[in-house]
Amino acid sequence: MTWTSTMSSGYSSLEEDSEEYFFTARTSFFKKPQVKPKPDEEVEKEREPQKVLTKEEIRQKIESYNSNATDKLKMTLNPDDVYTGFIKVQMDLHRPITVRSMITHGGHLYNNNNETAFYMPKGTTNTLHISSTNTVKEVIEALLKKFMVADNPAKFALFQQSHNDEQVHTSKLLNSEHPLYLRLLAGPGADALSFVLREHETGEVLWEAFSLPELQNFLRILAKEEEDQFQHLKRRYREYRAKLEEALRATGKPG
Repeated sequence: MTWTSTMSSGYSSLEEDSEEYFFTARTSFFKKPQVKPKPDEEVEKEREPQKVLTKEEIRQKIESYNSNATDKLKMTLNPDDVYTGFIKVQMDLHRPITVRSMITHGGHLYNNNNETAFYMPKGTTNTLHISSTNTVKEVIEALLKKFMVADNPAKFALFQQSHNDEQVHTSKLLNSEHPLYLRLLAGPGADALSFVLREHETGEVLWEAFSLPELQNFLRILAKEEEDQFQHLKRRYREYRAKLEEALRATGKPG
């Protein structure tokens, strides 16, 4: 599996060095109140048994896929019947991730054992070059490794989405499934299939699943958010006071 990464989109290769960026928290990571789904929002899609293709069907599918692909992200069938291609994964993470800090020495990167919590920037998308043998579990592990995320891969899940009748149908993939095979079956269209990395939805946040450094980072984030909100309220009321005083001065002037 090979990939590179960018903030919003781009080709990914594990064989190449790339630069990642992270931003500190701007909103709280507490679970937001659930709202009733609207017609155009996500609807849980009933899983269908995965179709098994013959070697000839795979060859024909790849030819059809490549002829319909509007970009250069095509699939290649190898002599050993393993095929390679590209999938795009949107990083839809709502809670902070714990990132290992790295230091450079002698042209090599080393882990200095420092960890920091960050929010993944909204809209971050990665294009991965994978093979038909790569599983969902391997894709998740590769994504986290490239971003130097220290969190347990078991906290995350890969979802598939499709658009139909103004609705977004979504379902969680099993760790043993093969994303490139699903991409081949669906074709190159993003409406037919897209992949999204998310945290496992378990209702309330399971704090016991987080390590002590993660919890300490969350406390620091909360303290910063609290101070930011406090300063925001102070500015807001200073502006109100200034407007009221200006109005009082205006009404006191002779007409």
